[in-house]
Amino acid sequence: MPVWQALREELKDQNFELVTVGLDSLGVEGCRSFIEAAKPTHPSLIDQHHQLANLFGVINIPSSIWVDENGMIVRPAEPAPAPPAKPGEKAPGVPGIELPSELPVRMKEMLTEAAKFNSDKESYHLALKDWVTLGAESKFAMSPTKVVSRSRPRSEAVAMGHAHFELAVQFEIDGLRDLAIKHFRKAHELVPDSWTFRRQAWSLERVGEGPLSRFWQGPNPESPEDWPYAGDWLKDVKEVGAENYSERFEP
Repeated sequence: MPVWQALREELKDQNFELVTVGLDSLGVEGCRSFIEAAKPTHPSLIDQHHQLANLFGVINIPSSIWVDENGMIVRPAEPAPAPPAKPGEKAPGVPGIELPSELPVRMKEMLTEAAKFNSDKESYHLALKDWVTLGAESKFAMSPTKVVSRSRPRSEAVAMGHAHFELAVQFEIDGLRDLAIKHFRKAHELVPDSWTFRRQAWSLERVGEGPLSRFWQGPNPESPEDWPYAGDWLKDVKEVGAENYSERFEP
């Protein structure tokens, strides 16, 4: 998003670099419009197989991992809200996409729920800038022991869920849609707290045409029986409560 490019420009002269990673089994097709809209000067990578989520425990987006100049993780994967709008500026929206003048009812409901998300932007970005300034002396930089303890443990079920997800992504790439759906479902069942797993499967069920078609993420009202999953973005967010959708930043 353009806001991350703006943050990079603000901090780049303080020995800081930003690397963004798009998790999308569609690869370039799924990420190109967003990268081009942001016009980044920082590395912008595409992770078609969700290996970043697999290796670092990413369960929702946006998330961040802080890595110091020695290549050591000083904060494991955690929610990374976009920088807060500056005084007089509007809150950032979806980059490079013009919203229709008359939004469908479902989209209005989605935006209403999204507005309820817990997002402590100020605390997160104050902590980030403190670390950029002070490095290892920052109180927000964790010791290796704390990084390990804060990282998510992986049970056998979670490991199996990741395996099913990896199979689903590969079947999707190979055009074997029915097999992909089967393994996406199993991944959702085994790793229920992973919104990245759910969102990836939902986003592939396009409704309509145009750049916003991947954001409906729900059954087509004209043929709801065609929706292959137990839930969808709007239904699941309402069930867990929008305030529980994203974890709060914990110093």
